[in-house]
Amino acid sequence: MISYAPLWQTMMRKNVTTYTLISKYNINPRTIYQLKHNQSITMHTLERICRILGCTPNEVVAFVSQGEEV
Repeated sequence: MISYAPLWQTMMRKNVTTYTLISKYNINPRTIYQLKHNQSITMHTLERICRILGCTPNEVVAFVSQGEEV
């Protein structure tokens, strides 16, 4: 199961909001919806988010077993 819990922690640490991702970096609001609901995103989108935040993929996404929390 995919969890984007690390993304929200990274964004908080770097003072970046979802509004900033949408308005300044042109991340599609649908992508934000997918992230908030732990749905799949493309590798291209993951790469863009990593570049924007200056982080690695493991600071954006985690793979967890069902029932396990990040």
